[in-house]
Amino acid sequence: MQVSDKGPRMSESPTIDPGTIDWQTLDEDEEIVWSGNPHKSSLIPALVIGVPLSLLLVGLFIIAGAYLQRENTQYVVTTDALYKKTGVLSRDVQRIDFGKVQNTSYSQGFFGSQFGYGNVDVSTAGGSGVEMQFRSVPDPRQVQELINKRVKASRGDRTTESGETKRDVLDDILVELKEIRATLDAQQETGGDASATTSTGDSPVDEEPTGDDASAADR
Repeated sequence: MQVSDKGPRMSESPTIDPGTIDWQTLDEDEEIVWSGNPHKSSLIPALVIGVPLSLLLVGLFIIAGAYLQRENTQYVVTTDALYKKTGVLSRDVQRIDFGKVQNTSYSQGFFGSQFGYGNVDVSTAGGSGVEMQFRSVPDPRQVQELINKRVKASRGDRTTESGETKRDVLDDILVELKEIRATLDAQQETGGDASATTSTGDSPVDEEPTGDDASAADR
């Protein structure tokens, strides 16, 4: 399984060793561009609730459950799709191809804003609501941007070094061509008016016959 260095580097990103992702089967040309699991600080809410209740043993179950859930949750972004693996006693694997992604968004709660983690939500075309959620991932905004770039790349809108897509470049060229055409049309109209004025000024004027000429004509 090959890991690609493409895409932005995530600060504090808990990149998973590809050798531990035994639940995933990649296509021949598919590569991993990012992988991770929930941020360690996402356990803080469970600790806040669980520690006071630890004397009743209930808190220990809350803390242990949150820890096991985090350790058994993995998120993977490849060159072709998004993957999510969850489950402690069982295993649930979800995949969404980039071609089906319709919308992405991210959110951060109070603890997430303080410690730099949040949720990334992914909606698909024809789906109802959020189809996949990367929960409590580090730097959710950068993860969302990475997903958006992969979605554009899958649709043929590959970005240039300046960050523009091919569609943006073509739109700019089209605007420039329209401006050039408008300039040429204006020049042609100006040249046509000038030619018409010159022709009118150079046309001969019929002279009225003099008296002798009129007499000669009457004869």
